[in-house]
Amino acid sequence: MGGMFFGGLFWLFVFAVFVFIVLRASGSLGGAGVTRQSPLNILEERYAKGEIQREEYLEKRKDLEA
Repeated sequence: MGGMFFGGLFWLFVFAVFVFIVLRASGSLGGAGVTRQSPLNILEERYAKGEIQREEYLEKRKDLEA
């Protein structure tokens, strides 16, 4: 009876490790699959969201491209 219990725990552990590896690889856990954005992409997103005005966007873009 105890062998079945520990056998079940073993397979549960193996399954949990497998799920963790899959989620980590897909980027769902913020691991290896996470890509960094360039400063220019972040600036463009801020402008698109309306967080900064056109003049500030152009000024910062010029600074980043220099």
